[in-house]
Amino acid sequence: MSENAKKQVRVYHGVTKSIFDTEISAKREPAILRGLDIGSACSKWSPEYLAQCGGEKTVKIHVCPTGRMDFIHKNFVYKTLPFNQFVERASEDVHGEYFICPEEKYYLRSIGDDPRKDISDIAVQFPKLAQDIKIPKLYPEDRFFSSVFRISSSNGQLWTHYDIMDNLLIQVIGRKRVVLYSPREATKLYLNGDKSEVLDIDNPDLSRFPKFTEVVPYECFMEPGDVLFIPAMWFHNVISLEFGVAVNVFWRHLDPCYYDSKDTYGNKDLVPASRAMQIMDRAIKALEELPEEYRDFYARRIVCKVKEKCYRHDRNSSYTGCSINGE
Repeated sequence: MSENAKKQVRVYHGVTKSIFDTEISAKREPAILRGLDIGSACSKWSPEYLAQCGGEKTVKIHVCPTGRMDFIHKNFVYKTLPFNQFVERASEDVHGEYFICPEEKYYLRSIGDDPRKDISDIAVQFPKLAQDIKIPKLYPEDRFFSSVFRISSSNGQLWTHYDIMDNLLIQVIGRKRVVLYSPREATKLYLNGDKSEVLDIDNPDLSRFPKFTEVVPYECFMEPGDVLFIPAMWFHNVISLEFGVAVNVFWRHLDPCYYDSKDTYGNKDLVPASRAMQIMDRAIKALEELPEEYRDFYARRIVCKVKEKCYRHDRNSSYTGCSINGE
């Protein structure tokens, strides 16, 4: 990945809802919103304060021997701890008590009390702490989906993935580096579901991921109090440069009918997209019944039809016709 290819995420100051709607959300690009009033959390949320207010509520956490977590190959384990003990461990570099090793890293992505039925909502799961944070109301309140409490050890890194809803990442404690990729880079990110198989985004294995050199990353460094707007389907890789605490707010950008009503995590693909993927799986299975030469021919015809009917053909598009792998 060339340093010269990087784009810096644009920073906005003094954003109102009107400005957000017309100048930021409408562009469908990530943006740092600086100087918003997010309440007293930045000055209050020390590890000691968090532990005191969160108490002994049991939380499910990711525990990884290294900072770079890999969801595809599961290089971490799920464990439970009382919240106050988790915060104490997450805020230290070397642990006296541990699950795997003294330098293990921790990550909390809050969930509902019953993950099968309840969404994550900091006001419900952590009501005392929720009083300290003021969530910017830049989205229609009737489209609110969830508010996710996130806490990470220093140097913890979350895999590259996309979300199907627009969201605000509110950084409260610690600094983060966030690298984002446009949805139009999807064919170069070596996807496995909603996640990229390229784990080391700064030094990728180009023998396995040669197209990754063509990707143009967007980068930003978040300070406490910053809010990052991440539009739906934008891939993002998040690195906590220090012990970090954030609140992630998701809302339905599209009409609610597009979303799976049973999706409590908010990470299932849109209903029509899921249906299309199922149809495509059946199409691939049918093509596999053909001899190789015929399978190749009809696969190319299908790719052409998808590109002609579904790709956006504006001046910024990378669409170049019906070629496959440059052929």
